Amino acid sequence: MATFGLKNVRPYGDDEVNVLIEDGVITAIGADVDVDGTDSGFDAEGKVLLPGFVDMHVHLREPGREDTETIATGSDAAARGGFTAVFTMANTNPVIDQPFLAEAVWEKGRAHGTCDVYPVGAITQGLEGAQLTEMGLMSRSHVRMFSDDGKCVNDPQLMRRAIEYAKAYDVVLAQHAEDHRMTEGATAHEGATAANLGLRGWPRVAEESIVARDAIMTRDYGGRLHICHASTEGTVELLRWAKAQGIRVTAEVTPHHLLLTDEKLTSYDGVYRVNPPLREDRDTLALRAALLDGTVDVVATDHAPHGSEDKCVEFEHAKSGMLGLETSLAVVAQVFIESGLADWRFVAKVMSERPAEILHLSDQGRPITVGEPANLTVVNPAAPWTANGEEMASKASNTPYQGMDFNARVELTLLRGTVTHSI
Repeated sequence: MATFGLKNVRPYGDDEVNVLIEDGVITAIGADVDVDGTDSGFDAEGKVLLPGFVDMHVHLREPGREDTETIATGSDAAARGGFTAVFTMANTNPVIDQPFLAEAVWEKGRAHGTCDVYPVGAITQGLEGAQLTEMGLMSRSHVRMFSDDGKCVNDPQLMRRAIEYAKAYDVVLAQHAEDHRMTEGATAHEGATAANLGLRGWPRVAEESIVARDAIMTRDYGGRLHICHASTEGTVELLRWAKAQGIRVTAEVTPHHLLLTDEKLTSYDGVYRVNPPLREDRDTLALRAALLDGTVDVVATDHAPHGSEDKCVEFEHAKSGMLGLETSLAVVAQVFIESGLADWRFVAKVMSERPAEILHLSDQGRPITVGEPANLTVVNPAAPWTANGEEMASKASNTPYQGMDFNARVELTLLRGTVTHSI
């Protein structure tokens, strides 16, 4: 029997206890629990213990762009960020639109062993927005969510059929809400900053019109709708309305939309180009409030590695996307914990419990209690560090937080009782 002992740790930031883990399961918790005789252990010295984080939205680039990220390097980055499960989007090459491709992603993640990597299946074949994939077959291959992320399912009739099929298999449809007719050539949020910089504006309505349409269709045709990377004040209002109607819609917000605004674009640095774009203060504040009151359900990184050849170019030619796995906890802690807006139980809810609930994961996002799987992370809330893309586990280095100082840092990650990251 393999044993592991966590000493002097504070579950959810509460009182210090010791935690005994045997064969990947928590078997004892208490101030007087003896963990000195375990095979291995970790003295947390009063640091915070949380359930392992679950990221509903990452891009691990494999297959097709292994030069920027692989399932292995992405899993390692996830473990360093405190994640024990991630969902990798389908916009790879080839697109994950067949069961055997989904199985390959799952098996590679399991073989590497530092994080559970769930494949997200494409809604339409080849992400072409013309014909639906075989959701039923793919749902048997570890696919719990379908998305054409990177592209919107713009055709309303096709989206209606997708909603109806997804309902039959009780899988989540994650929509990249963007009316492409309104964003052609756009690179920055439509506002004063874009106008001053001479960049083509990306209007809020391009996102909000799709959110409204799909919420109404979900109301009428059932199923479970998830809105990827919500970014506007108007989207928050629409989500609040939809939930008040009893519509089964959930939503995520990225760390960068919680912290950064389009004022960063004044440098014309391609690292700040992202889809949807960084918005204005009013949007950032609305998203923070929505996450606090549950209108927005979860934090998801939209971790999107890119090589320097795709970022160190003119802003309008830079590819959209930012690294996020290794900085997510630090950003959330800065915005909510250090400001006094929330406590560590809130962090556990939006980064672990709620995403696991939405995606029906029985072994993730579980309470820290006896009998539960030891998918855990230890956070030091007072460990100043400076973000540096070159020092991250990802193959790419395109972090928007380069040179920024943070206080909270993940010091230990356990996947079923096995150490996957330790400082």
